[in-house]
Amino acid sequence: MGQIDYWDSVAEEKNFTTPFQSEIFENYVSKDAIIVDIGCGYGRTLNELYELGYKNLIGMDYSGEMIKRGEHLYPYINFIKSDATQINMDDNSVDSVILLGVLTCTVSSNDQRNLILEINRILRPNGIVYINDFLVNDDERNVDRYNSFKDKYGVYGAFELPGGGVFRHQTQEWIDELLSIYEKKQYEVLTYITMNGHTSKGFYYIGCKKSCSD
Repeated sequence: MGQIDYWDSVAEEKNFTTPFQSEIFENYVSKDAIIVDIGCGYGRTLNELYELGYKNLIGMDYSGEMIKRGEHLYPYINFIKSDATQINMDDNSVDSVILLGVLTCTVSSNDQRNLILEINRILRPNGIVYINDFLVNDDERNVDRYNSFKDKYGVYGAFELPGGGVFRHQTQEWIDELLSIYEKKQYEVLTYITMNGHTSKGFYYIGCKKSCSD
């Protein structure tokens, strides 16, 4: 089962749980900003932004079934079915990009890097990127599965779920390297509850193009 097939199959049953730091986000992004949520799923974060007064919202996801769910739940939000790592938007065309739990669904380091570069391409000067994702854990359950799938996927932190789907928890070193093209504004390590009810180390990150001013 491929990644798209997995997400299509669970689109109606999975509810995402990582919290969006809306109060912090509001300090960096104005209400009239054009915001793109890449890997938006069924649009729960976009709806949260809508309720805060943001109206120029675009949600992109490669799962057609997730898009359908989002359109049903939140018909006032613009949803687009999109490729995983290529964004069909002009250079310097959006004010902010949100990426919640998308790196964890993108196992390949090259694909992650290409996605981050694409985000940088479409962001305007001073544009803000907001990322939530998961870090590697050191408990026995996670270490065992990281080691079990390291050779198969060529990266420590990757694993498969019994019901299908491949995921990756990130090392801190990799996150530092991956996001080095941005100017870091805020970063915090937190504990999240996963969509399957487990706890995991995670983080939120706010950065902007390095052309931005303080």
